Amino acid sequence: MSALDRFLDYVSFDTRSDSGIDAYPSTPGQRKLLDHLYIQLKEMGLTDVRQDEKYGCVYACLHSNVLERTLPAIGFLAHVDTSEAMSGKDIKPRIIEDFDARDIVLNEELGIITAMDDFPEMKDLKGKTIVVTDGTTLLGSDDKSGVTEIMEMIGYFTAHPDEKHGNICVAFTAEEETGRGVDHFDISGFGAQFAYTVDGGRLGDISGETFNAAGAKLTAHGRSVHPGEGCGRLINALQLLMDLHAKLPADQRPECTKDRQGFFHMTDMSGDVESAVSEYIIRDHDEAEFEKKKELFIKAVKEINDQYGFEVLSLDLKDQYYNMKSRLDMHPEVMDKALAAMKKCAVTPLISPIRGGTDGSRLSFMGLPCPNLCTGGGNFHGKHEYLCVEEMMITIEILKQLVREWAV
Repeated sequence: MSALDRFLDYVSFDTRSDSGIDAYPSTPGQRKLLDHLYIQLKEMGLTDVRQDEKYGCVYACLHSNVLERTLPAIGFLAHVDTSEAMSGKDIKPRIIEDFDARDIVLNEELGIITAMDDFPEMKDLKGKTIVVTDGTTLLGSDDKSGVTEIMEMIGYFTAHPDEKHGNICVAFTAEEETGRGVDHFDISGFGAQFAYTVDGGRLGDISGETFNAAGAKLTAHGRSVHPGEGCGRLINALQLLMDLHAKLPADQRPECTKDRQGFFHMTDMSGDVESAVSEYIIRDHDEAEFEKKKELFIKAVKEINDQYGFEVLSLDLKDQYYNMKSRLDMHPEVMDKALAAMKKCAVTPLISPIRGGTDGSRLSFMGLPCPNLCTGGGNFHGKHEYLCVEEMMITIEILKQLVREWAV
């Protein structure tokens, strides 16, 4: 099975997660793919393979073949679920060879086009082979490309027992897209001292920073009165939420920020005059600025409640994860080895902060330093998602070289 065939096999599984379901995994397709990976790892000849019976997570270890000294145990992780932002059912991938860097007609009947003016970075893929969708689903490159690359890497070392390496630990999880990917992760059983999530984008991407993240849920308590007699009595719950939103800085929304700039982002609003709910995510790479954003949010709620003289807005504000940089800075060799591996594969490292989250962020705070590596995919979470086959193959070589770096 080629790496591309493996990837196409994995995207045939509908693994879209569902944040509205508390179960782990939240959808049956995730468990089906995890079961599939468990069987494939056993078929590769790995003897140390196990699957969490309750949660489905798969763990495997190819043990060190260096007897004269103890080498660090290195881990690689990827998640099987895809974003709930778009359907992942009945994906119809299309392979485009010798890509001409022109607009891609994904679906002529529906008029769906991936325009290069909208995604100019794709022009760099000219002449390469890319995999795209038919415009009705996402592709699943996030993160089935990472799953593929880890499986190809571990398969290589299984098939080449003479090549020296330390313990190579791999794991596949569910629910990363819902923020619960490592809720039940068995770090001690995993066995790695350092690890890498293979869950990034373009070739060369390496990230040792994430946002600090919080989630806010606002519940507005209105008073429904006939609008013709509402003066001084009607309290519109939907208006309360809009008043709160207006108090947040307009230039600190996702559509206005980039690089290390944080934001407030309303992700959902629903309800009626009597009762309404809105949800936000709050993000910033800088810890002090992150705390300021939360304080500003709390202040805005208080101002509206003070205006009415009683609690018309209830706030549930919770931290979700933190910037992993502070933990990775304690172990600079983890990033250094990855940079060295990329350079030996003739890849220029592109060090950038993740404008999002990663399982590696939480794992780093759980005691497992874990930066994020590229996969060769892009335009995640939507119909314009793609995977560059050549960049996937180079990423596999980077993972192999990374194992070698730790065996020096």
